[in-house]
Amino acid sequence: MATRWAPVRGRGHARRAANSNAVAAGARAGFVARGVLYVLIGVLALRIAFSDSEGQQADRGGALTEIAQKPFGTALLWLLGIALAGMALWRLTEAAFGQAGPDGRKASKRAMSGARCVFYGFVSYSVLSYAAGSKGSGSGSSDKDSQDVTAKALDWPGGTWIVGVAGAALAVVGLSLAVRALLRKFRKHLRMSEMSKRPRQAVDVTGVFGGTARGAVFCVAGAFAIIAAVRHEPGKAKGMDDTLRAFTDTPVGPWLLALIALGLMAFGVFSWANARWRKV
Repeated sequence: MATRWAPVRGRGHARRAANSNAVAAGARAGFVARGVLYVLIGVLALRIAFSDSEGQQADRGGALTEIAQKPFGTALLWLLGIALAGMALWRLTEAAFGQAGPDGRKASKRAMSGARCVFYGFVSYSVLSYAAGSKGSGSGSSDKDSQDVTAKALDWPGGTWIVGVAGAALAVVGLSLAVRALLRKFRKHLRMSEMSKRPRQAVDVTGVFGGTARGAVFCVAGAFAIIAAVRHEPGKAKGMDDTLRAFTDTPVGPWLLALIALGLMAFGVFSWANARWRKV
């Protein structure tokens, strides 16, 4: 009889572990770390918009390099990587047991949590590797990485379709992020009733502005991937840095990039608000 109920008890223990204070703390630390990265990327993009920024990258690698150059930079990178690992762990528990909310156990939501777990796990690994001294792991150019991956994919059978579909998927994700931000879908994940008027207004502004800017970057990056597939030119694919720089090629010049940069900084601040009020 005891053997019969052992799997049930095991699942119960796993679920309680998933709902533990430690996992919640890891999630909140992860939101803080995500906010740091987006604020720094926004600052770097703003520099690119209005100054000579030769050698700087407005992407995760550029943000890590910026942190590493500060006092206690290595220690900060370790904290950042560990915090992002906490985010990955929280997303893993969501994939296994469902998200918070009435429809959190839907297969689509659990699958999305699983994908986010893999993404944040990779980011955490790259940050920790960089902190440990493997400088190529976290600070490499996102543009070169994108072009290398695209070149390999284009050489596969059906590679043009693979790259094109991946680009279209990225563009759709970006559009979804922007639309969800504009519709304030993020509110259902936050404890809005616990906020006073001014924090609630700040969350709305940073959530809408930041989420829309982030979505726009994803959309443009996806469009470049589609162009690379259609022309069979890996060099047309762009990472975050070149995607952001592309905004300066519009008729309004650097001002559109400046607006996107401020939006990414706003998303960073919104991430910090999630660290405080997110339902986990």
